[in-house]
Amino acid sequence: MLRSAPKISDLIFSPGRPPQVGVNGHLLPVQIPHMEILSADDTRRIASELLGNNTNAIAALREHGACDASYGVPGLSRFRVNVFIQRGSCAVVMRVIPTQIPTFEQLGLPLRLEEIADLHDGIVLVAGASGSGKSSTLAAILDALNAKHSYHIITIEDPLEFLHNHKRCTIHQRELHSDAPSFALALKAALRQSPKVILVGSLRDRDTIETVLEAAETGHLVLTSLRATDCENAVERLVASFDASERPALRSRLARTLRYVVCQRLVPRKGGEGMLPAVEILKSSPAIRHCIEVGSQPGATLLEAIDASEALGMQSFDHDIARLVRSGLVDVDAALSHATHPQELRRELGL
Repeated sequence: MLRSAPKISDLIFSPGRPPQVGVNGHLLPVQIPHMEILSADDTRRIASELLGNNTNAIAALREHGACDASYGVPGLSRFRVNVFIQRGSCAVVMRVIPTQIPTFEQLGLPLRLEEIADLHDGIVLVAGASGSGKSSTLAAILDALNAKHSYHIITIEDPLEFLHNHKRCTIHQRELHSDAPSFALALKAALRQSPKVILVGSLRDRDTIETVLEAAETGHLVLTSLRATDCENAVERLVASFDASERPALRSRLARTLRYVVCQRLVPRKGGEGMLPAVEILKSSPAIRHCIEVGSQPGATLLEAIDASEALGMQSFDHDIARLVRSGLVDVDAALSHATHPQELRRELGL
């Protein structure tokens, strides 16, 4: 299946369908002898093979109807696996994890993001929709830190994705369920393990957010991710995780500790040859800190603060998408469909 097309992103096994691969956002069938159409027994056997003796994942599948796991084929690839129950049968989605850690340049990210490796503390949040490349960006940031500094780094992931070798840093990678029971407990333990940098795979609950803030406030650099549509939405999602009475204090803490928000969207490349990242970048500055602390208001939103701070290295989605159009990499229709404010993008492009 991996050899059926270049740049495979996912493998999907569903009863009543042939095996399928994800290519540039589309599913393509793969003809495999004796597996032209998968049965419920086929997908159950595939799920059983992938989960093996992972008792935690098997228990989660039985109790919750879905589970996550990792799987590797030595010398070929690693996968993030999700097995779930639908119509009483198993379905499987496997996200392909590259064996080599990508660079910022290979990911098509702004090279100025390499500045993140010079941070000493605070929170770096990578945001975007599912499948937008958040894990790859976090891996590239962590690899830049690994090459540049002599730190102790602890990662807490569900499941482990990119495998990092020790370079200048010493890196310990912990996988949820097999190495630690929860993000919150693993993160609290990490604070006693003398790391300089902590990577938390994703922010899923209030307790994890609270402990991430505590880590950042006590001199750690915390890298993490969140599903969000843009930088402003990412900040507001963090705020909304707390009760109304706690939000003013939380905003103040975020304003002090949030160093970067990097939000990503994948936009189809012109000609259908793959996807390109459009990137929105928020950096800590007096104007940004003020917007976070008081909340966005008419005429004083985070997006407006980002647009007014391009000289400081910030950029909005629409400006980056306009750059992709002007470079001839993305056509106008695709750009407008992925813009935050299509009408403003039209004006910027002179349409």
